[in-house]
Amino acid sequence: MATVTFKGAQRWYAGADSPAVVGLDLEIGDGEFMVLVGPSGCGKSTTLRMLAGLEPVDAGSVFIGDRDVSLVPPKDRDIAMVFQNYALYPHMTVEDNMGFALRMAGMKRPERRRRVAEAARMLGLTDYLDRKPRALSGGQRQRVAMGRAIVRDPAVFCMDEPLSNLDAKMRVQTRADIAALQAELGTTTVYVTHDQVEAMTMGHRVAVMNEGALQQVDVPLGLYDRPANLFVAGFIGSPRMNLLPATVRDGRATLGGVEVPVPAAADGGGRAAVVLGVRPESFRLVPGDDAAALSLEVALVEELGADSFVHGHVRIGDERQLLIVRSGDRGSVRPGEVVRVRPDPARTHVFDAQTGARLD
Repeated sequence: MATVTFKGAQRWYAGADSPAVVGLDLEIGDGEFMVLVGPSGCGKSTTLRMLAGLEPVDAGSVFIGDRDVSLVPPKDRDIAMVFQNYALYPHMTVEDNMGFALRMAGMKRPERRRRVAEAARMLGLTDYLDRKPRALSGGQRQRVAMGRAIVRDPAVFCMDEPLSNLDAKMRVQTRADIAALQAELGTTTVYVTHDQVEAMTMGHRVAVMNEGALQQVDVPLGLYDRPANLFVAGFIGSPRMNLLPATVRDGRATLGGVEVPVPAAADGGGRAAVVLGVRPESFRLVPGDDAAALSLEVALVEELGADSFVHGHVRIGDERQLLIVRSGDRGSVRPGEVVRVRPDPARTHVFDAQTGARLD
């Protein structure tokens, strides 16, 4: 096992107007499961490929342990890569696929078979070792790809959106399997996904990226409870956080006629305009005669079993703003109705309207 460190790492593709990854500084602990998450094109896969040696580092450096591997060939970095498309050899059995890299490295057959058998036991593949990939389901093929990485006993696992080709039910099961397996092995793992649910449920810590730059690194609940800026606030959470324009005066933000106390930092520096962030569960439905509340015109109600989410619009100034509110009373709200909602002042987030930075 080993630590992974990016020090000012940058990748700039020829002909591009800006770097794909901008001076990345990130430390990943020994045995940590780090998830890189962000929208398509944010630089997360490029970051992983720089670690694996599949992309050059144009500036800065990448360390595995105490060794600078920026110029080290991929085969000499002691990493194992798990790809989105499995990359299995169709003419080989599961056993041969899993042991191929060991055979190429000259490992004796008895030791090779022992490692493959142990990995197959961990992955529930013991009964499939004689099959070829075409006889396996998508989830089983992904486990074979995982097994091929495990048998090498690398210092670092690199996983590039390994669940993207699976259906929704299989993704849920497989992400639980991967998290449990990583905990058992204790191998440092860098995992790339665009799915923030995957990121929040799997990672010890999550690094959020956008436009090639690192936005925030924290434990999953840290990202959810204290997003560092507007991008993280809008990206992390499902449904997304409501982000609403407001004005600040004398320690209070005015939101469509509703006043919300704000931290002292939000009321300084001559600042007048802010953005209030309120998660759907931080709104409460209140009686219709409550003057200190917003009028929500209901457009859609999502009944999800345990949860009910009300989608609608509120008027703030001269604009109609989309709002999502979680309702604890299922079936009590219907499309076309107007209901009153009020944010919980203790659970609101305040951001600078110009820079997007958190204010607290």
